[in-house]
Amino acid sequence: MNKQWNVSSSPHVRSKVTTTTIMADVVIALMPVSAWGVYQNGWKAVWLIVACVTSAVLTEYIYEKLMKKAITIRDLSAVITGLLLALNLPLYFPIWMAVLGSIFAILIVKQLYGGIGQNFMNPALAARCFLLISFGAYMTKFFPDGVTGATPLALLHASDTSEAVANVLGGGNVTLLDMFIGDIPGTIGETSALMILIGGAYLLIRKVITWRIPLLYLGTFTIFLVLFSGRGFDMYYLAAELCGGGLLLGAFFMATDYVTSPITPRGQLIFGALLGILTGIFRIYGGSAEGVSYAIIIGNLFVPLIEKMTIPNAFGKGAVKNGTK
Repeated sequence: MNKQWNVSSSPHVRSKVTTTTIMADVVIALMPVSAWGVYQNGWKAVWLIVACVTSAVLTEYIYEKLMKKAITIRDLSAVITGLLLALNLPLYFPIWMAVLGSIFAILIVKQLYGGIGQNFMNPALAARCFLLISFGAYMTKFFPDGVTGATPLALLHASDTSEAVANVLGGGNVTLLDMFIGDIPGTIGETSALMILIGGAYLLIRKVITWRIPLLYLGTFTIFLVLFSGRGFDMYYLAAELCGGGLLLGAFFMATDYVTSPITPRGQLIFGALLGILTGIFRIYGGSAEGVSYAIIIGNLFVPLIEKMTIPNAFGKGAVKNGTK
């Protein structure tokens, strides 16, 4: 009867999972695709990655220091922003432009809205769109000066069915196997579907992300293509669209961003389906062969509404409809 019990406020169940451990897992998951990008492209890819990561971390540190805020660079979120931005850039993108993109991502998109957890769109994708609008010619430059060519996704977008199959899926310079392994032109981190899937599997096994957003994103996108692409259930075409461009990288690593994606299970399903539809619209009817970045950013804007619609009832309370329970 004389024992004194220590009564404290919630939460009473604590987890060893922290922001830093989650971000560290994401960094690990990005290592296969980063290593492949370096293997394929050499030191130029290394310098681009280092420039983006370093400038992102320094921007966050300097801003927080000047504003006398807590320094948060140890949570690795700035590292991931810089790394994702670098993986979304072509090899021949100028270093100073990449640094400008990292500064935009951290300063404008993240810090000016309150820092980690407060930004309303994915910083790396926002920076990519900023660079695409500002320096479009450099963002689509996948070959050195004097050499011309197009990515497999661009060939699919520009050709009819027979030409696409001939040029991309067997009869031309690139095969579907090349697209899956990553022996194709493109940005540093989007070419190898295999390496992206390995990283995505790691995140799923570690339970950093759930299956809902990636599966609904890719599944809805595939259904949209079957219904509206005009090519029907063409397995080769569908596989090329899934492996080409930044679709897989976006589905596993950017659409699943904790801050800019719904936290409710039903909301994640709706969000994934929305991204699949938007990407399908942009790829089929848009002027560009891509569309993933804009789809995810537009989807980010709908997240507050999606969460409001899908938030579950509080425990012990019934639903209220038309003023009656």
